[in-house]
Amino acid sequence: MRFEHELRYDAPPEQVFAMLGDATFRERVCEAQHVSEATATVDGVDETMTVHVDQKRPSDGIPSFAKKFVGDQIHIVQHEEWSSPTDAALDVSIPGKPGHLKGSVALRPDGDGTVETVSGELRVHLPVVGGKIEKLIADLLGEALQAEQRVGKAWLSEN
Repeated sequence: MRFEHELRYDAPPEQVFAMLGDATFRERVCEAQHVSEATATVDGVDETMTVHVDQKRPSDGIPSFAKKFVGDQIHIVQHEEWSSPTDAALDVSIPGKPGHLKGSVALRPDGDGTVETVSGELRVHLPVVGGKIEKLIADLLGEALQAEQRVGKAWLSEN
């Protein structure tokens, strides 16, 4: 399944890159998503960086067919390899489960602001229910990115 989501910020790409490279920002995004556990690490922040976010969230509200797949908690690991201040390779996985998103993050100028585009291929390798779980994961990822945008707009206005 193809996934794409755009986030818009009223700041230039350099400021958005700096925000995305701040572990405290990443932790605030996790808090806004009401995760039960989260750690965020960032290595490098000059022209390139590696971001790693490891989080666990309750699976409350997940349909029963999917809860059998994920259990009582959803463990999500997000890894970004930024090759420049505007482009990153993205890998989102659910450890121990046959699902992942492989794609990219791109920051592009948009007038006085920035558009962040998260895109990639979402795959769940399970017969019969794989497509349904892909859709569910896409919805959850979209909600997570909406939380990131809300926190990001507040972060950029404060800093």
